[in-house]
Amino acid sequence: MHHLFDCLRKEREIPSVRVMPPYFDAPEYIDALAATVNDATADFPPDHVLISFHGVPKRYITSGDPYQCHCLTTADKLIEKMGWDRSKVSVTFQSLFGREEWITPYTEATLRGLAKQKIGRLASMCPGFTADCLETLEEMAITNGEIYRHEGGGDYRLMPCLNTHPAWITGLTALVTREAAGWLPDGS
Repeated sequence: MHHLFDCLRKEREIPSVRVMPPYFDAPEYIDALAATVNDATADFPPDHVLISFHGVPKRYITSGDPYQCHCLTTADKLIEKMGWDRSKVSVTFQSLFGREEWITPYTEATLRGLAKQKIGRLASMCPGFTADCLETLEEMAITNGEIYRHEGGGDYRLMPCLNTHPAWITGLTALVTREAAGWLPDGS
């Protein structure tokens, strides 16, 4: 975001700019995640849920980045909303690369451990992504599903991201409307 403000600093006429704050704990977001989970598990009641967020280098967090805290708060709010038994939920971080240490626990290592426990139905999700992408569809659905089954796990299913789920469209509309207050033509 600092690039945006660096660019604007060089301009003589600065447009109005608003930035939506993180919505990791917004009820509209948590409600939309819950609706997506309910739809995705209607025919697949999971024995365990894996909530995986994109990883970042550990040095980001030790330098003060609130990302990991935001992720854990999202997971806690969703677990509470769903009424899940916390012992049947794992929260992890995926997509490691490079040589430095990344935040843990790692998704792949956790999947291998869960597979050895012979869990029947494992549902995984990536709430940090609002739309499915190559990372969720290839890494989380295909590669990690293969790892889980190869290591002796049972059924594995990746729940879809929010995408265009009606609950997310409603929630996002509410978030944007709230953040756009005073900018809308009707003065709201």
